Amino acid sequence: MSTATPTDRGPKLTELTKRSPYKRRLRGRGNFELWSWIFMRGSGVLLLVLVLGHLFVNLVMGQGIKAIDFAFVGGKWSSPFWQVWDLLMLWLAEIHGVNGVRTVINDYTEKDSTRLVLKSLLIFSAVVVLVLGTLVIFTFDPCPTGAAAGDLPSFCAK
Repeated sequence: MSTATPTDRGPKLTELTKRSPYKRRLRGRGNFELWSWIFMRGSGVLLLVLVLGHLFVNLVMGQGIKAIDFAFVGGKWSSPFWQVWDLLMLWLAEIHGVNGVRTVINDYTEKDSTRLVLKSLLIFSAVVVLVLGTLVIFTFDPCPTGAAAGDLPSFCAK
């Protein structure tokens, strides 16, 4: 049974803070969260352009999805323009996604130790994906030795 009066508007602020399971961090974060927020908006717009351009070139132009094979990718990645395009798409998408997951980790983890472990795993996996993706884009050989001539792009003919 409650002893609240009609003018009582609920528990006092001190009662709420005592029962709160979350710890309030006292250290400031500076402008990192602001720049993170701005990056998400900018990278989202740029990713929209990059992904729609990627889909248009790969699926709408030419013969559509039937034309996408090893030779198509080899021909596309023989151009520095498409290497940079795909690299930008990879890096922006990865960092955009990592930033979003980092925000979710900050919002939903209660313990600092759990937050540290999750963020460490997130950063580690992001670095692995970025390094491997960058290596694939820049070290891709469209004319590998020993491949069947029918599988190679036309510019590989010797």
